Amino acid sequence: MSAENQASVHVHRDDVATKMGMWFFLFSELLLFGGLFLMYSVYRYTHQHDFHIAAEGMNIFLGTANTIILLTSSLTMALAITAMQKGKKILSLSLQIITFLFGLAFLVNKFFEWSAEFREGNYPGSPILTAKPSGQILYYGLYYTMVGLHGVHVIAGMTVIAFMIRFTIKGIITKDNYVKLEAAGLYWHLVDIIWIFLFPLFYLIT
Repeated sequence: MSAENQASVHVHRDDVATKMGMWFFLFSELLLFGGLFLMYSVYRYTHQHDFHIAAEGMNIFLGTANTIILLTSSLTMALAITAMQKGKKILSLSLQIITFLFGLAFLVNKFFEWSAEFREGNYPGSPILTAKPSGQILYYGLYYTMVGLHGVHVIAGMTVIAFMIRFTIKGIITKDNYVKLEAAGLYWHLVDIIWIFLFPLFYLIT
């Protein structure tokens, strides 16, 4: 086998290993959030009235805006991968940057939303929240835990995309070698899918 063929086989094996590793990682993430969703369902069933009262205080406008932002960012990430596959490096790079900025916009919105909640005293351990019924305390506990964990994943996804931008600029990611960008895209899509479940649970189902 020629050196060129050996290099091709090596790259192919690395690509397969990268994809398999990413799918196993995504599966573990689904198990994590799946357990949290199950916990939410149990507590909601046992504290339906309190969950209803607490959910009425959520900012549906910001929640909807963040949903639109993340859905659009999924589209731009998918388009970035397609552009790279077609050899359109500048277009792919631009779309990756736009995706990163969408992630930043999501976090900025979440900052304003949580700031309002903190001003109203709806945060774990506050005298105002601890004076409320146990069901409402559970609601906000789950809200900050699950949405906060999702926010950590958004930051992680943005960090990965930042590396993809750097790799694209340096020519590490190319038309013939874009598996890293695909893996980053899979992770970002997972982040978006998790939010699609979180949004109705905390903002729409009252």
